[in-house]
Amino acid sequence: MSVNVSVLASGSSGNCVYITDGKVNILVDAGLSGKEIARRLKKVGVDPGNIDAILVTHEHKDHIKGVGILSRRYDIPVFANELTWKAAEPCLGEIKSNNCKIFDGDFSIGNLGVIPFSSSHDAEDPVGFVFKCRNLKLGLATDMGIMPDEAKAYLKGSDLLIIEANHDLDMLMTGSYPWFLKKRIRSAQGHLSNDDTAAILPELIEDNFPRILLAHLSQDNNIPELAYITVKNGLEEEGFIIGRDLEVDFAYREKPTRLYRVG
Repeated sequence: MSVNVSVLASGSSGNCVYITDGKVNILVDAGLSGKEIARRLKKVGVDPGNIDAILVTHEHKDHIKGVGILSRRYDIPVFANELTWKAAEPCLGEIKSNNCKIFDGDFSIGNLGVIPFSSSHDAEDPVGFVFKCRNLKLGLATDMGIMPDEAKAYLKGSDLLIIEANHDLDMLMTGSYPWFLKKRIRSAQGHLSNDDTAAILPELIEDNFPRILLAHLSQDNNIPELAYITVKNGLEEEGFIIGRDLEVDFAYREKPTRLYRVG
């Protein structure tokens, strides 16, 4: 059994990930308009009416903008923890009571196991996710200022890992953002930098030749080539070679990635 994944959007202008095991189709976050998410799903060959669930990491608008309209239009259940539900409700609008699903710990959607873990971000109760399907493991870790050891333990050995490489520190600190925003981004509740991710990845990689997708790259404070080189150098310092031990690719803000097949 394989799992297919496409990152439909990643960045401060909107976030959405599509995951399917061939039977169950889910979205993680829906931070674009409902119309745009439907358009991007169709670009990767998916009928938005076939989405079985939307999972929410946290309540920031770039993660929930389209959740309510998609749920109402296609009768989709929405899964979030209790504090995220309370914080997100003003933006979500009315959702049918039987489509309001509150999780507190691990759960399953069909044969897809879902393991939420606490994230470090300036939201009420943000989470990342690990997805398991038989012997396959997918990890999603964006919107976090630091990665605690507990999160690393969940993500270690992922066959596909979507991980944040938000900014280059020099670009951020010398750029035009006001100081309070620079401070927020660099805080423990902000976003991982290229250097942070380069230091974290060697702790997460095992010998299963994982695919790493660098995500949530800042439009103003990062360049894909710079993120790649920083991560490549960090991996090589620890003895990992891209192409031999793992693959590295990018998620985009303006278009979906291709469908990545895992397994």
